[in-house]
Amino acid sequence: MRIEEPRARIVVVAAGREVWSLARGALDPRYSLERCSDPTSARARLLEAPADLVLVAAPLPEAERWVSELSRALPGLPLLALQHAPGAEEAEVLRGAGALMCLEAPLSSSQLVAAVAWMLERGGLLEENARLRQTLRVLDSCRTLRNCLEPGEVYAVTLDLLLRSLDRERGVALFRRSGVPGSDGVAFRGIDEERAHSLHMGLLAQKPLSEFDVPREIGLQRSSRFHELLADVGCETSLALGVPLRGPRDEYGVLWIFGEERVFDARQLELARRIADDAEQALSTAEHFHRAQERAFVDDVTGSHNARYLLQAMEREIHRAERHGKPLSVLFLDLDRFKRVNDMHGHLVGTRVLKNLAQVLAGCIRQVDTLARYGGDEFTILLEGTPHEGGLRVAERIRRSVADAVFEGVAGNSVQLTISIGVATCPDQAGERDELLDLADKAMYRAKSQGRNTVCSAREIL
Repeated sequence: MRIEEPRARIVVVAAGREVWSLARGALDPRYSLERCSDPTSARARLLEAPADLVLVAAPLPEAERWVSELSRALPGLPLLALQHAPGAEEAEVLRGAGALMCLEAPLSSSQLVAAVAWMLERGGLLEENARLRQTLRVLDSCRTLRNCLEPGEVYAVTLDLLLRSLDRERGVALFRRSGVPGSDGVAFRGIDEERAHSLHMGLLAQKPLSEFDVPREIGLQRSSRFHELLADVGCETSLALGVPLRGPRDEYGVLWIFGEERVFDARQLELARRIADDAEQALSTAEHFHRAQERAFVDDVTGSHNARYLLQAMEREIHRAERHGKPLSVLFLDLDRFKRVNDMHGHLVGTRVLKNLAQVLAGCIRQVDTLARYGGDEFTILLEGTPHEGGLRVAERIRRSVADAVFEGVAGNSVQLTISIGVATCPDQAGERDELLDLADKAMYRAKSQGRNTVCSAREIL
């Protein structure tokens, strides 16, 4: 079945029926025609639905007033004026009022058909040029995505680009990293703080992303669990554009653009697809960057964090502790007489023992805490929000766990180890990273001087 192209809409504004009859005879049924008897009714009709062309027919000074009124109310309206007197003077007046083209009466059908065709072709070219300019602006704006190396930033910047390009004000981005607990994120635009907080709780705490009818491709949604949650917090919308984004491995999320009681046309959907394509490329770059960054912060032997990561994490955690008024305890650990393991069993066994030791240590602390291999057989642990006494209890638990653990040596022989641990706490003993680490290190050496396999507080050396 052949689908007919939509006809151009032409509104004829004329008090008499003569021009209307001429227009119907010359232009119908090629175009969709409507008649208004005055500019007031024409303006109301045009505000309801825009026209491709408006033909105004009235003598001066009425014609000038009609043209001026319509062009002021609807800037950019393509106006074709019919002048009743020959000559350039009336045409100049009508063009000054806002007419794009003037035709002298009496007017033949062929003249009207030619003028309408020229106006519509010109309007189509102007509209296409406007679309091309907007597309270029969007593509230029998407360049900002190339500088986003944090996945969360990619979603937020993409949300801003979509809202600006689609001429909307409200939107939500919900995203997470597969397999990484606590990596959920959300960004809001155009929503007041109270509703944003309620949405945040509902999106992240009550309903996982997988339950929100996330579309597989860009499309319009009129009902979903997301709509239900919006209604629950008094932020409903009858229509939302869902824009899913996925990275090559872990990152995935969805952006919802509120319709604001207006439909999304085909051009806007194409712009959204272009932006989404660039956003997914940016997500790919961010994922590669994070994997490279993680490798740079991981110890090759144990799989724990390395000293480089530790130093950065300490700065971050100290600032966080200061900001929230919470303590941060640091444990400095060193295996006792580990050189004997390498000498008796070889370095391959020593490497395996260190890897297994890291697993024992990780099993003694929380997920929010940080374990790092400082170097050789030395490890450091950051205990977030843990006071000094709590740090000493964790250290003692680690000491016992290591002493009770049995590590595999050569030819089925077992290896047993002990560990010495120093504990220092911010802000009790120190407030700066290097000083705090130094105190924990000195406390560890004091533990060794006391016979090894023990825990020592930094308070003992102050």
